[in-house]
Amino acid sequence: MQFIFEKLKNSTLFSLFTVCAVFMSFNFSFSQTDSLHLKTGDLLVGELKEMKENVATFETDYSKNDFKIKWVEIKKIKTKTLYLVSLSSGIRYTGYLESIDDEEVGVIFKNDTLAKTEIKEIVFLRKLDQDFWSNLNASLSVGYNFTKANNLSQYSVRSNLGYRSKNWSASTSYNHIISSQQDVSKTQRLEANLVYKNYIKNKWFGLAEINWLSNTAQNINLRTLSKLGMGKYLVQTNSLYWGLQTGASFNNESFSLDGVDSSNDSAELFFGTEANLYDIGDLSFLSRVVVYPSLTESGRWRTDFNFDIKYDLPFDFYINFGLSYNYDNQPIQSGREKDYVFQTTLGWSL
Repeated sequence: MQFIFEKLKNSTLFSLFTVCAVFMSFNFSFSQTDSLHLKTGDLLVGELKEMKENVATFETDYSKNDFKIKWVEIKKIKTKTLYLVSLSSGIRYTGYLESIDDEEVGVIFKNDTLAKTEIKEIVFLRKLDQDFWSNLNASLSVGYNFTKANNLSQYSVRSNLGYRSKNWSASTSYNHIISSQQDVSKTQRLEANLVYKNYIKNKWFGLAEINWLSNTAQNINLRTLSKLGMGKYLVQTNSLYWGLQTGASFNNESFSLDGVDSSNDSAELFFGTEANLYDIGDLSFLSRVVVYPSLTESGRWRTDFNFDIKYDLPFDFYINFGLSYNYDNQPIQSGREKDYVFQTTLGWSL
């Protein structure tokens, strides 16, 4: 009898252990409940981390690396993850995503359907339970050129750091070029900025920005430009955004004349436009133009122009081709009206 009892006891424990193991395995397998039905017929189950620039990042238990999926290749979607959802109309929602049919996706929160939209009209997704570090994005690229004939060497570095929250974003950039050549004075150019945007409604945003420029070609020791204004995105899709901005700025410039340091203050208006095209394979284009008509210096106006081509490489590396152009119709004495620089750098982004 004792033998039978022990066998029954062991059998019962084994059964309980087996049931618990199966339950834990079942629970683990389905703890990540986001699912994507692709137009190819494939089904992915896991975690939808984010979607930006028409590319969704999806994590599964059975793949070492995250999947990168074009957003327009998704036919149906269902998530249990809470997202900040941005539509091409500029409207933002907080909710879950669930396909209603092959054409529409619902944004759902607390059993209420906040919106119904085509999947292609969703232009940005970000998990709301991400920690601080997950909201950061950063990139760093460097370049070096050397010509033996005249001992010309050029070093350049470009970097960006940004943080995006639900209703605001902040970013900073640093771009520095140093050129040295035999029997020629060393030249350098430094550009940096700090940008804050507060997103309002209907694609409008408030803008606060500080720019710094140091440029030996234009005899600018340091130009500090403080800007305050408003902007609006005219187009915001999964392949392109284009926006306008305007406001007022205060310009402080320091320079050297005959070895004597001097400075100049002026007030300006600014009018700018920026466009980013990114759904063209591994290429993306970014262009920005800002015009500054002076309010306190009669007839003076300035222009800043930037154009970047980025080619994505494996493992988050990229090659960047950049052009920066500055024009001032009333430059500082002994400074040039215009200056431009072309850069080729190799970088890595986070």
